[in-house]
Amino acid sequence: MKVSEIINSIEEVAPRSLQENYDNAGVQIGSVNRECNSALLCIDVTEEVIDEAISLGINLVISHHPLLFKGLKAITGNGYIERIVIKAIKNDITIYAAHTNLDNAFYGVNDKIAEKIGLTNNKILSPLENRLLKIVTFVPLEQVDQVKNAMYDAGAGSIGNYDRCSFTSEGYGTFRAGESSHPFCGYIGTEHTEKEVRLEMILPDFKKTTVIKALLSSHPYEEPAFDIIELQNSWQKAGSGVIGDLPEEMDTIQFLKKLKTLFSLTCLKHSRILKPTVRRIALCGGAGSFLMKDAINSNADVFITGEIKYHDYFGNDENILLAELGHYESEQYTKDIFSDIITKKFPTFATYYTKVETNPINYL
Repeated sequence: MKVSEIINSIEEVAPRSLQENYDNAGVQIGSVNRECNSALLCIDVTEEVIDEAISLGINLVISHHPLLFKGLKAITGNGYIERIVIKAIKNDITIYAAHTNLDNAFYGVNDKIAEKIGLTNNKILSPLENRLLKIVTFVPLEQVDQVKNAMYDAGAGSIGNYDRCSFTSEGYGTFRAGESSHPFCGYIGTEHTEKEVRLEMILPDFKKTTVIKALLSSHPYEEPAFDIIELQNSWQKAGSGVIGDLPEEMDTIQFLKKLKTLFSLTCLKHSRILKPTVRRIALCGGAGSFLMKDAINSNADVFITGEIKYHDYFGNDENILLAELGHYESEQYTKDIFSDIITKKFPTFATYYTKVETNPINYL
């Protein structure tokens, strides 16, 4: 098994195109062409994690938070990041991170939190904008299904909870084949009219190359015509945060105690309690306070996240119950996501959870 195969399985769920522009997801150190038979999963890469990988004979470390956010001007061993880089290179260890691309992915970090809490009717709290395309092509009537199915298989035609979505309309296309052409229908040098179907589908922008390749390989024409149109629609399958419902209303204090238990918290920070019961829950793992207004506008009873600044409590606590889990604590189940993705595609590939406590924050 090559490292690239494991990375590709993760990026099928969380393509790097979904990451925020400040982020640095992807391969941090090492080669994707190395052979590997196991991976060490963690939230953060520390020196102790690399030592653990070495002791276990593992040459692939997969983390949620990138080790490298900024460029290194020198690698002298001063500071833990430089020491990790040196140690990983010396021991032929590849380090890979899936960060905000996994946060923004459907069935990503926030969906895992929602699953742990037991939410239903889940939706993206703040969907991505301007990330959808429409592809339009023209196909002879008899070959529509083969082209349509190829494009579906390549990732086109999904809208919300529906897939295999398309629109067709019939018309007539005209063309004249040149001397060096090999026309599917008609004759060289003669203008030809063919009954065709206009076929339209929506696709996420990161699937563009794959879908075009599928269209071209399945289309009977030597030179298929197609258009790519950028859309301004929200993409309901990717974005920040999740909002959903508890199966039934729950006593507010009991709900907060449930959070404390589910996420193994020694303490849970929260704002003042506004009402005796809660049901509609908004959440975002990590530093998600930027979504407070979205949570309030979505009529959520509670907004759960990993970090909230002191001053952000003021004013917002008049409209919603705020619950702060801790950054690491809110994202701790990301290791489960990595394991689920990899073992689903490669059942015999071994994944190990780090035994190193990488949370830098301690509570007394």
